[in-house]
Amino acid sequence: MVKIAALGAYIYQSVLALGLLIAVSHLLTAPNYVAYSLFISIVQFADIVCFQWLRSACSRFYPGPDEESEQAQRGVIIAEFMASAALCLLGVIAATLFDVPLWLGLTGAAAAILQGGGELHLTMLRFRQEFRLFSCLQIARATIQAATTLAGAALGGDLKHVVAGILIGNFVYCVLACVLSRNILSWSHIRSGKLVKHHLVYGGASAGASVAGVLAPLGLKTIFLSGLGPAGAAGPLLALDLLQRPFGMIITSLQAVRYPELVARFDCEGSSQEVQLELGRYYALLTGAALLGAAGLIALLGAATATVVPPALQATFAQTAPLIMLVALLRALTQTLLSTPAHLQRRLPAIVGLAGLDCILTCAGALVAAALYPGAGVAIAAGTAGGAAAAAVFGVFMLRRQPFVMPWWPVLTSAAALILAWLSTGLFAGELLLATCVALAIALALGAAPSFIFLRWIAR
Repeated sequence: MVKIAALGAYIYQSVLALGLLIAVSHLLTAPNYVAYSLFISIVQFADIVCFQWLRSACSRFYPGPDEESEQAQRGVIIAEFMASAALCLLGVIAATLFDVPLWLGLTGAAAAILQGGGELHLTMLRFRQEFRLFSCLQIARATIQAATTLAGAALGGDLKHVVAGILIGNFVYCVLACVLSRNILSWSHIRSGKLVKHHLVYGGASAGASVAGVLAPLGLKTIFLSGLGPAGAAGPLLALDLLQRPFGMIITSLQAVRYPELVARFDCEGSSQEVQLELGRYYALLTGAALLGAAGLIALLGAATATVVPPALQATFAQTAPLIMLVALLRALTQTLLSTPAHLQRRLPAIVGLAGLDCILTCAGALVAAALYPGAGVAIAAGTAGGAAAAAVFGVFMLRRQPFVMPWWPVLTSAAALILAWLSTGLFAGELLLATCVALAIALALGAAPSFIFLRWIAR
């Protein structure tokens, strides 16, 4: 049940983050909100540049097969975090060359360090499989940061007050995390140049793959914008922004609770029969849950378009959203599931290669479609889906490099739920309420049994 609680903590964090974004946008004036959005983007970028490699290395090497290796890994990770934090502070000097105020650079660096430390601490807890403490801290972190950020926005209504709220929230959480985990993640002074080398090589490759994953949506937005113009591209771009988030939440949260145990067992047992069974369940869990999520999205897409999307964008959004949803589904599975054997076996060229191939083929498909069918948003979306599917095919070949035993029926049932829900929305296209009800009923009816199986796997 502790893994179910951890999954709930991820969902809570995602919902609260969305609510915080909406609330802050109402509390700040437009110029202040733009400044806040820019500040958050810079902090996230600094966090990725300075600390993503370390989190990636932690997710593969920590805690190790025994207590001695855990202490060594923890000592190296602490030293690497301090070095990365120092580099982050040095980045403030570079920021001042671009006319960034010194106070803003320092507060941004401090926020990135505190945020990076908090994320790294939670990663270590997850891969140590301390899910009870992880869930409590995940919920506390989201709540504290939301409360202090909202307080800053409400009290001052400007960037300085919001930044102060962000810093206070991160600092309070980090103190709380250190106090609650002092007996679990104790300080270690062990240093090892060999481990540092392993972390740098693997973490650098994984971070490079993450950057490639981020570049694809930017490339797609550029292609849609150049092919359709600002007015025509607004609907597809909104679909890109909205429809990637649900799959990111589903895949990331499930990976967070299942992958740590898989890594530990693989390092201890190799390709044993039990590991092959667990690996197959892991693949079925991620694939089936993503397919069920897509079935629910396709069922609600029409109603969401009519109620949430601005009227001026509804036509282009409705035309391209189903295909863009398919792109988001394929890319989420390619980046997370299909690269699993490469991560387990530490095959760094394969990790970077698949991420780069996904980015290149997805954007190439959109670019070819834009050239062949100028001004056709649906064609560009279809080309994008074709490129993402081609990258997924290459990923499937990579998946076969590590033996696994796949329980197919939950995946096939989930796929049937998506296909039938999609067909029903087309069959009753003229009746929005009927189409939504029928598609949702199909998704719920066919998804009930697989969902029960998935929850039982998570709780094990």
